[in-house]
Amino acid sequence: MDGDRRRGWRQCLLAGAVFAVCMAGTTLPTPLYPLYQEKFGFSELVVTVVYAVYAFGVIGVLLLAGNASDAVGRRPVLLAGLGFSAASAVCFLGATALGWLYAGRLLSGLSAGLFTGAATVYVMELAPAGGASRATFVATAANMGGLGCGPLLAGVLAQYAPWPLYLPFVVHLFLVAVSAAVLLGLDETVRERRPLGTVRPQRPGVPPPVRPVFGPAAIAAFVGFALFGVFTSVSPAFLAHSLDVHDHAVSGLVVALAFFASTAGQLAVGRVGVRRSLPLGCAGLLAGLALLAGALVWDLLALVVASALVGGVGQGLAFRGALSAVASASPPDRRAAVISTLFVVAYAGISVPVIGVGLLVDPIGLEGAGLAFITCMAALVGAAAVYLLRRPVPADA
Repeated sequence: MDGDRRRGWRQCLLAGAVFAVCMAGTTLPTPLYPLYQEKFGFSELVVTVVYAVYAFGVIGVLLLAGNASDAVGRRPVLLAGLGFSAASAVCFLGATALGWLYAGRLLSGLSAGLFTGAATVYVMELAPAGGASRATFVATAANMGGLGCGPLLAGVLAQYAPWPLYLPFVVHLFLVAVSAAVLLGLDETVRERRPLGTVRPQRPGVPPPVRPVFGPAAIAAFVGFALFGVFTSVSPAFLAHSLDVHDHAVSGLVVALAFFASTAGQLAVGRVGVRRSLPLGCAGLLAGLALLAGALVWDLLALVVASALVGGVGQGLAFRGALSAVASASPPDRRAAVISTLFVVAYAGISVPVIGVGLLVDPIGLEGAGLAFITCMAALVGAAAVYLLRRPVPADA
């Protein structure tokens, strides 16, 4: 029995490592955008659009094939996700024009869309009986930790190693190849598989009884992902142009801190409870936005770092709280559709506000665009916080 448990945990951890490698690939280009701007001569708006293309890929997969692993099995879907991740790296390696960056980001979004649901479930299914809580931690740490490792790895390699626009993607391709070999050695957890043709698009929907919980939860998720979207797309340019920080490793570290802080925030939900995590997460997001506003006004790196840490914890509290509350309020036969809708709203937060910031950069400057974004997001999350204080999430969520 002990041998089976050890084997189960070993497979669970290996699946988590594969999950982390794929998610790291989605944030790998983040500290490299200033270098691509120099190479191809495009504006800040183009940076935000290139970044946002990723979200469209994720949303498309979540809607069209988010439940594919339930039919064809976890491993085939995850192998396909690794294939898209490798193809994305190849696009960045061969980039000779802007179109290659768009293609690379779209493929990266497809890989993340396939991994987000399937890998989370796979990690939990591989864990031995009674290990659901620890397996959830592994999945959370792999997802957000992988997202944080991507810019950190690329920033360090770009700053201290040769070929800054190539070596990060060569390393990632190697990690993807190792991950594919590891994945082939893991057990398949779907026993009754069906042909791919049986997969049907998931229709988003929110039943009327869920709407009082879904509204504030979705707003908190939207704002949290929007904050991450701005951090990962615009912060390298702000650090370089406004703070004269041209060290790619520092740029990557600042972005990574936000994702690592989010992991801590998600883990804290178990201690504070879902009932309190949503309003506390909203408060953390408000504080993170305020710190970011101060960084833009006074050009202080310390406030950027503080914003990443505080806003990241707030995002983690708010998002896991939102996910738990919505899942608990949803009827079992509609739960998958409701959670898919929440993810669609969250990933819309990565794309729509980020493009808005890019549109405002030329007329009012990067700082002005950032402050306009902060004002809008603070109004949204503030309204959600007030609603949650007046109508708290049920204690059994």
